[in-house]
Order: sequence, then structure tokens, then C-alpha cells
Amino acid sequence: VQLTSPHSHRAVSLQERQMEILREKNKGLELKLADLVRHGHENDRTQQRMHAWQLRLLAEADSHALPYAVQDGLQQVFDVPAVALRLWNVGEAFAHTEVAQGASDDLRLFAEGLRAPYCGANAGFEAASLLEHDDIASIAMVTLRVPARPGDEALGAAFGLLVLGSPEARRFHEGMGTAYLAQIGEVAGAALNRLRD
Repeated sequence: VQLTSPHSHRAVSLQERQMEILREKNKGLELKLADLVRHGHENDRTQQRMHAWQLRLLAEADSHALPYAVQDGLQQVFDVPAVALRLWNVGEAFAHTEVAQGASDDLRLFAEGLRAPYCGANAGFEAASLLEHDDIASIAMVTLRVPARPGDEALGAAFGLLVLGSPEARRFHEGMGTAYLAQIGEVAGAALNRLRD
């Protein structure tokens, strides 16, 4: 049986054509495998950064310094250009701290309604003004919640908002995965829960 080759436009045998198809499939599979390996390496790096950040939080014994360990640690370990943290309903001993100031009712309402981390363009969110940078193009926002009891499906009450920003439009984009951001929110919420009244 003779077929026309798509590459040379000449007649080739059925076996040759099947070999060409298998080579093309192999090339496609090799590209997919290379992509999976690249994603695996990126996930390993992210996991190592998460571990380093969590160790910083565990090592911080001073409750007054803990909010700054959260935001400064994220900025340094994950190389995020701008990080801001706002907390509310904190104990009297922490009410004077910078992170406990400036959380408007609208910001609190927004954080309470945020069920999953938001990633996308900076569309003039009030939370973006917390970053104190004029060139923020993309933003990620994560609500800090009271940790849920084991087995409890309900979300805990919101008591803070973590905001990450970048001048790069693609740093935090709508299509990106948010699993690590959700974990960052859970860890930060659990660590900062001791500041609540």
C-alpha cells in the first residue's frame, strides 16, 4: 500500500507512514514530559520556599514581631515586590501595631466574601492601596481566617487580609493555580490567630 507523505509529497509505504506518525507522537510526548518535569522542579522550589517561610514563623517567639515576620518573610523568601497585611479584631496589646490600622469596613466585608485567593490585574482594589506602590499591575489577595476545627467544613471568621503585588502583569494572573496561596493563607491565619482578642 502506498500513501502520500505529508513532508515530501511523494508516495511512501504504509510502514514508513506509520513510522512518521509514531515519530510525531513521540515528539509530542517528549514535549509534554519536559513540561511536566519543569513544573515538578518549580513545585519543588515553591515547596522549599514554603518550608523556609514556615520555619521563620515558627522561630518567631515575639507575638508583636510575628505580623512582620509573615509579610517580610513572604517578600524575601518568595521574592514578591510588595506585601501588605491588615488585621482586625486583634487583642488590646496589638491594637497599636501598624498592621491593625486602616482596615475599613469595606475591606473587611470584601475579605469575608473572598472564599478563595484572588489573582489578577490590579483593577483599583482598595486593598492595592495598602501596598504603597504606584506601579502595581497584578495582585493576589488571601483572606486570613480563624483556623477551623478538624473535620469542620465551615470557613472560620475572617480577621485579616494578605495582599501581594507586582509591577509585572503576569506575576499574579487569573489562570494561575492558587493552591500554594491558599496554604500561605492558612499558615498565616493559624500563626496570627494568637493576636486576636
